[in-house]
Amino acid sequence: MDLTNIKFDDKGLVPAIAQDSETGAVLMLAYMNEESLTKTIETGLVHYWSRSRQELWQKGKTSGNIQELRELLYDCDGDTLLVKVKQAGPACHTNQPTCFFNPLVEDTTSSDKSSKGKADAEVLNTLYRTIIERKNATSEESYVASLYQGGINKIALKIHEEAAELINAAKKEGPNEVVNELCDLWFHTLVLLGKEDISISRVYSELKRRFGTSGHDEKASRK
Repeated sequence: MDLTNIKFDDKGLVPAIAQDSETGAVLMLAYMNEESLTKTIETGLVHYWSRSRQELWQKGKTSGNIQELRELLYDCDGDTLLVKVKQAGPACHTNQPTCFFNPLVEDTTSSDKSSKGKADAEVLNTLYRTIIERKNATSEESYVASLYQGGINKIALKIHEEAAELINAAKKEGPNEVVNELCDLWFHTLVLLGKEDISISRVYSELKRRFGTSGHDEKASRK
């Protein structure tokens, strides 16, 4: 293991940005020294160095919100690490999915100034993480858990129902109902991904791959 390209500061530390490997969400910023970096690589569980306690600590050892290492990169200068992880539970000690939830500058492109934060694809990422977490719940506690326990047939039936309701809304109802029914359909398709243990990042990657390709050609290639 060659760490010669990593430029630790005068205190022997390097900043480490943790990123969700599935959703791309930036989770937190912490620091590593050579010991914690080595421990992370050797065990596959992310360890950091606490500047306040002056000690090594494993993320989630007491809370259960561990980070499993998926990929480890360093930047062009070698003085910052990007740690791509599989995050169990919330990353932040405040029980938020990510530590970055306090807006300093609101979304300048949004016309809806009454909403808090930015509504974009990150909503899907957060929703998918929540759906995955519901796997450990009971059907009495969670609707998602009841779908999981009903199996693929129950989930498929709900997708069929929601797709039909979306089509009906498009034919007979207004834009508001179309949006509502589309959200229901997307929700249940994400449950299907979770049931099949398919990462939402695979969907993003596939959509990206299809850019620049004719729809006819792409469909023909699958035959």
